[in-house]
Amino acid sequence: MDLSVAEIGKEYVISRIETDDEELNAFLFSLGCYSGEKITVMSKRKSGCTVVIKDARYNIDIQLAKAIIV
Repeated sequence: MDLSVAEIGKEYVISRIETDDEELNAFLFSLGCYSGEKITVMSKRKSGCTVVIKDARYNIDIQLAKAIIV
């Protein structure tokens, strides 16, 4: 399941990142978004969602949310 369909307020563990873009992988890693890390979806919108990773909140777009598999 990817983050775009994840339940709001529930904590998940990232199983993998599905992208071939190395720049995107590096960006997500710099946020602390990598396999084994906990992530929580705080809110959703049509264009994306707000997530919490390591006690920090980030707004990510829907394409990025679909690349994060929990």
